[in-house]
Amino acid sequence: MTSPQTQSEIDEQNDPPLLRDNPFSPFRYPVFRAIWLANVFSNMGSMMQSVAAAWLMTELTHSKQLIALVSASVSTPILLLGVIAGAIADNYDRRRVMMAAQFGMLLVSTSLALLTWLDLINPFLLLACTICVGIGTALNSPAWQASVRQQVERKELPHAIALNSMAFNIARSIGPALGGLLISLWDISLAFALNALSYVALICVLLWWKTEPRKAERRPILPAVAVGLRFCFSSRPIRSILMRGWVVGVSLAAFQALLPAIVRQQLDGDEVKYGLLLGAFGIGSIIAAPFVRPLRLRIKLNGILALSALLLVVVFTVIAEVHSVLAAVPAAFGAGTVWVAALTSLNTAFQLRAPNEILGRCMSIYQSVTIGGMAMGAWTWGMVADWHGIPFALHVASALLVGALVLMHFLAPLPQPGEGIIKDW
Repeated sequence: MTSPQTQSEIDEQNDPPLLRDNPFSPFRYPVFRAIWLANVFSNMGSMMQSVAAAWLMTELTHSKQLIALVSASVSTPILLLGVIAGAIADNYDRRRVMMAAQFGMLLVSTSLALLTWLDLINPFLLLACTICVGIGTALNSPAWQASVRQQVERKELPHAIALNSMAFNIARSIGPALGGLLISLWDISLAFALNALSYVALICVLLWWKTEPRKAERRPILPAVAVGLRFCFSSRPIRSILMRGWVVGVSLAAFQALLPAIVRQQLDGDEVKYGLLLGAFGIGSIIAAPFVRPLRLRIKLNGILALSALLLVVVFTVIAEVHSVLAAVPAAFGAGTVWVAALTSLNTAFQLRAPNEILGRCMSIYQSVTIGGMAMGAWTWGMVADWHGIPFALHVASALLVGALVLMHFLAPLPQPGEGIIKDW
């Protein structure tokens, strides 16, 4: 039992009272460790495909809106189908749901590689393939997020969430640079083919993982969806987190959605330099990840979001004005720190306030709101950039984040420490 003074030091706005422990302690669990490693390789393949698809679109069209839609096409299905996918994750074995999604994405990525290699690809076929990958992601994501509770003990959950974010960002730091290199040395179709192979490792781990049967009350999909929606939108703590997740998603989307156009048209760069900036983004995310929780203990979620918003203003201002890739590298690094600090903190705050029996639906709603915000943001900022230029779009995106967070601070305050925390899982 900790003393009141020590306990107050580890209480935070997003987490229940937890003992300080090793941030890498979830690796003690073989299942978590195996899935984490497989996810690193799978995410690395996804990042290579993302870079290749975005760069391919710049070769197929000069429209900034179509270029930005490559990013939006992966995330839009999560907005449209995510809640239904959450009900599926709660109604069925989550491991089997993830396997089905991985097999589907394997088939789509293989088809995309063949179409590109045979020179049969066009902007609309490319968008169709990335949309299909987005559908697989929409199905996979709620089941994967909810399955973390089956992999580690409760006290490890915040660290497990941070490590999963780190896995994604390790892939983000290596995958884009590797993808850019492969495109320059060989062919864009190679990046698509390697992504198809990357799904195999995760499929093998899921086949190896034998979970204990999870007691689930099966309901028809639409009534099950309604239960999750009612809970999320009737809970004031959950609702305030969701609002911020949407705003953060919309604003941050400007970086990734416009980056291919920024590199090609503003910085006069190539695919290798594009991969370099995405790699700097990922490295910023990795380096920042271990410091997010200690910082959140000191300044709370409100402080994390305020600091992220101010840093984003600086980052977007720099990117809007520079005309050299090397000058843009520090800004890309800063964008990565903003990404991991804001989204990891919101994810942790949300998961700890969602009941286990409807966790898949709750996480799908969170994913739909945040990633749906990114899809809407990608389309919006691409349209704004076509209308009034890239710098203007970046300035508006940063102003939106700052203004919205200030407004919500007064109209929809975040929950108090411990408010809404679920105790019974």
